[in-house]
Amino acid sequence: MYVYLETERLTLRRFTADDADLLIELDSDPAVMRYLSGGEATAPEIVRERQLPSIVAGYEKWGGDLGLFAAQERDGGAFIGWFCLRPEPDGPRHEAELGYRLRQAAWGRGYATEGSRALLHKGFTELGVRTIWAETMTMNRGSRKVMEKLGMTLTDHIPTPPDMQLVEGAEHGGVRYEITAERRDRG
Repeated sequence: MYVYLETERLTLRRFTADDADLLIELDSDPAVMRYLSGGEATAPEIVRERQLPSIVAGYEKWGGDLGLFAAQERDGGAFIGWFCLRPEPDGPRHEAELGYRLRQAAWGRGYATEGSRALLHKGFTELGVRTIWAETMTMNRGSRKVMEKLGMTLTDHIPTPPDMQLVEGAEHGGVRYEITAERRDRG
């Protein structure tokens, strides 16, 4: 197992081809998918044939430094979801998206903040990232609170993508938060 980083309670590791069932289970929970697909599950064949191969290919594309990583509890190893720190597909490497998707059992335990804080630190201190951004639906108060706890600043209101028009609160669009290495160092 390739460990990407560890926090007090979490281990983030690379996904492997054997992890499809973990992603399928995560994406089949209507509550987890509420602000992503309106609660609709991701089809298992999409996870197996498109998403997981793309995740694994990302490790090679970004030299293993950036990508989407499986998150497990350090105590017991239970899969709790994933975190990502990665550039846009054709974007500059020094601008990266922060994201996460966690199982309901992991909600409200501070894992989103803990894992995200560790990714911010790694990105800014080890990987040469200068700007980290995150986006969510305006109505997703839980994710917005995490971004604010991290010291990220609301920088933009964004339109709802066409494939998310049926998501609760789609009429309110989304929000983008950012933090820079310079701002983090001052804060």
